[in-house]
Amino acid sequence: MMKRRNTRHRAFDPDPDAPERCCDMHGCDQPAGYRAPRSRDALNSYFWFCLEHVREYNARWDYYRGMSPGQIEAHIRADTSWNRPSWKLGQGKAAHTFSEEDLLDPLDLLRGAAKARARAARRRHEEDRRMDAPQALKYPLGVLDLGWPVSMEELKARYKDLARRHHPDANGGDRRAEERFKGINIAYATVRAHLAANPGREDMARTA
Repeated sequence: MMKRRNTRHRAFDPDPDAPERCCDMHGCDQPAGYRAPRSRDALNSYFWFCLEHVREYNARWDYYRGMSPGQIEAHIRADTSWNRPSWKLGQGKAAHTFSEEDLLDPLDLLRGAAKARARAARRRHEEDRRMDAPQALKYPLGVLDLGWPVSMEELKARYKDLARRHHPDANGGDRRAEERFKGINIAYATVRAHLAANPGREDMARTA
C-alpha cells in the first residue's frame, strides 16, 4: 500500500520563502531558514537566521526596549483600538442625538426600559408630593402610590387600576396578591374617609 505523504508544515521547519543564503549572524555559515523583524519600526523588514540563531535573537527581543513607561502605556492604548482614533463619550462623530427609533427593537426592550424609568420618575414625584400630606395619610398614600393633594377622582381611578392588577382572582389566588389587595383596600378606605370628612377645609374632595 502506498503511504500518504504528509505535506503538513511542521513546527520549526524552515520558512519556504527563505532566501538561499547564509545566516545573518556574523560568522555563521548555516543556511538562513528563519526570519525575524529588524526592529519595532521595521516589522516587515527581516533578518534571516539559522534555527539556533533565530532562537537566540528571539530570546533577546524586547519590542518596548528604549521606550519610557508613558510611551509604552500610550502604545498599548493605541493597540487596543487598532490604532484608530477614538473620542470621549459625547464627542467626535458619535456626538449626535440618540433616538431609540434608530435601533431595531422587536422585543420592545428599549421602550420597556423607558417606561420603567418613567414610572420610577413618577414615583419619586409622588413621594415628594406626599411630604406635605397629613401624617396619618402618608403611609396609605404610599401604598396607593399617590401624592398630595389628591382629588377623589384621582383616588378612585388609582384604586380601580390597583384592584384590577392585584385582585387575587387575577393572580391565580396567589396569597401575596391577596395580602397586597387587602392593604390597598384599607389604604383606599382611609384616604377616602379623610377626603369625604374634609371637603371644605382642604378642598380635596370632589365627589364623583
